[in-house]
Formats: sequence, structure tokens, C-alpha cells
Amino acid sequence: MSLKQQIDGDIKQAMLQKKKEELTALRAIKSAILLAETEKGAGEGLESEAEMKLLAKQAKQRKDSADIYAKEGRDDLASKELFELEIINRYLPKQLSETEIEEIVKGIISKVGASGRQDMGKVMGSASKEMSGKADGKKISEIVKKLLSN
Repeated sequence: MSLKQQIDGDIKQAMLQKKKEELTALRAIKSAILLAETEKGAGEGLESEAEMKLLAKQAKQRKDSADIYAKEGRDDLASKELFELEIINRYLPKQLSETEIEEIVKGIISKVGASGRQDMGKVMGSASKEMSGKADGKKISEIVKKLLSN
């Protein structure tokens, strides 16, 4: 079952159960998917990898917005964004822990033969591909910097 079909089914369930907030979040996800599908050159439907990238982008937007709202003292808006983030996270693969990311990065460093910060680009390219959708790029970057500076 594709992500779009799964979300359609969840929208129907939310409608039947009269869950307004969940319905709003699901419709936003569906809207983003439909927008991506109708973009110029998108072809027919989205591949699962493209769907995961789209969801990860949506999750990051919600997290960033919630942080900004919290800093501004708008807890009502921050909680709405965090709720939507929770809904989006249902469809994303389980995120890797910091230690799991560290282990993967250590393997990549030894594989590409990185020896210092000058090799960060090589390591980040491989790490981003390998952990796409499973870890935040910012977190990966922090760990790569830390490991390459030792």
C-alpha cells in the first residue's frame, strides 16, 4: 500500500472518529504529496524514497516552527505544530539514536579513509545517503565533525 493510500484510509478514519486536529494534519500531508506529484517533471506518482524525503521535510518544518513558536511564547501554536509532527512521525521510519549514528559514521570514515576535517564532504555524502530519512542531517553533521576532529 502506498503512502498516499495509507493516508487516505487514515483520513477516512479520522473523519469517522471526528478527530479534527488529526484530520487537519493528515490533509496537510496529503496536500504536500499531491503537490509533489503534480510538479513539472514528477511523472506518475512518487517513489517511496521521494515520499520519505517529503515527509522528513514536513517533519523538519513542523519541528522548526514549534521551536520558533515556543521561543516567542506562543505555546498554543507550538503544541499544534508538535501534534502535527507526531502525526507525520507515524509514517516515517524509526529514527536512529545518537550511538547508532555514531557507529554508522565510524564505519563510513574507515571505508572512505577520512583522516581529518578536510574529508568531511566525502563522509557527509555517504552518511547522508545511507541514513536518508532515518536521521536528521544536522545531527549527522555534528557527529561527523566531532569524530573527524579527534
